[in-house]
Amino acid sequence: MPKQKILICDDSEGLRESLKLILEDDYKLILACDGEEAVQLTEKECPDLVLLDIKMPRLNGIEALKEIVRLRPQTKVLFITGYQYTDVAKDAIQLGALDYIVKPFEAKDLKETVKKLLKKK
Repeated sequence: MPKQKILICDDSEGLRESLKLILEDDYKLILACDGEEAVQLTEKECPDLVLLDIKMPRLNGIEALKEIVRLRPQTKVLFITGYQYTDVAKDAIQLGALDYIVKPFEAKDLKETVKKLLKKK
């Protein structure tokens, strides 16, 4: 069975690499450094899940989410944020994100959340 595909989008190279190390054994990963690239790669690669930072240059996570939902409504989105439950996180869920996780997070919490979201139909 082929590995499920996850697109990781964060403007912090360090966080992208950390997420890659946590998830690379179980999933096929694609990396993006901003929202614009995330939208392009979502259209091209058709990931099963997008891990999306909210605050990024060029196209922020909220705007990227709107485009991702428009282009590929079946793609699941998990927001990664440095803020506790805020209006922005609420907005993201109303716009189509399934959940969010707050930085810093434990590797096991991220793995559990990703696994749970990928099981959802």
